[in-house]
Amino acid sequence: MSTGSLTVPADQDGARLDVVLAELCGSRSRAQRAITEGGVRIDGEPADPAQKRHAVRAGQVVEVELGSLVQTVGPVRHDAPDVDVLWEDEHLLVVDKPAGLLVHPGAGHHEPTLVDAVAGRITADLPPGGDAERPGIVHRLDRETSGLLIVARQEAAHRALQEAIREREVTREYLALVDGRPDARTGTIDAPIGRDRHVRTKHSLDTDTPRRAVTHFVLEESLPRTSLLRVTLETGRTHQIRVHLKAIGLPVAGDPEYGRSGGGAAGPAGAHPLGLRRQFLHAARLSFTHPMTGEPVEVRSPLPADLAAALELARGGA
Repeated sequence: MSTGSLTVPADQDGARLDVVLAELCGSRSRAQRAITEGGVRIDGEPADPAQKRHAVRAGQVVEVELGSLVQTVGPVRHDAPDVDVLWEDEHLLVVDKPAGLLVHPGAGHHEPTLVDAVAGRITADLPPGGDAERPGIVHRLDRETSGLLIVARQEAAHRALQEAIREREVTREYLALVDGRPDARTGTIDAPIGRDRHVRTKHSLDTDTPRRAVTHFVLEESLPRTSLLRVTLETGRTHQIRVHLKAIGLPVAGDPEYGRSGGGAAGPAGAHPLGLRRQFLHAARLSFTHPMTGEPVEVRSPLPADLAAALELARGGA
């Protein structure tokens, strides 16, 4: 198996191990994979697979096994974004997607995506069963929605996870700040949605292509002008939470497409009363049975800084 090595230069004294290895491995995600799989040595001693953030010292010699990194899906873009991996093993990853990042390439979009960010971690047996444009992707989030996503590293895990999604065996829980207050502390919205009859870029209940859609919500916190809801998906239609909440008169705060006209639309900093530049929607918790080991997996993601700041303003009555 081929190996690569480098001596840590003085200007990288104290830098993270995965950062130092990124150029040698082709990307930071590949470097993290090499560390996790036990393929890295520092001054001849194996690096702790759990210590991707280990600080290296100037003059140390770092070696990495490169052979296992070659058989991955597609080329790794050098401008691929970094994403936080909150849970992983040899079968799957749970990543924390930042707002503004597309999950996979699409028509007219050529910028780096989440697929690029994890390309170095996905093995070469993906697809055949999946889409070559979105290898390993099990479910999706809208571009401006942040939070947790499951990504399969192998074809067998991909098939099993997609089946688990279809069978409603994966709990997907979101935090949504909405304008207004629900009539009850809990509720279920059971209303088919599809592409809107009049605005083809939107989805709605007014559609010629209805598909079953079910959303559950619990009032987490009642605020002066808004409400924080904990929302759980039973189905996973495009824009489902945003469409359903708008349909019951509780549009997601800051939503540029489905929010209230005027104050509901995201825009330049300061245009929204809460300073929002996107919809307040965050995939906060994933819970499922591991498809290969049968062990329970639960991962949580805290609100990112922009949404946490908006929530504090909402608590003050903004």
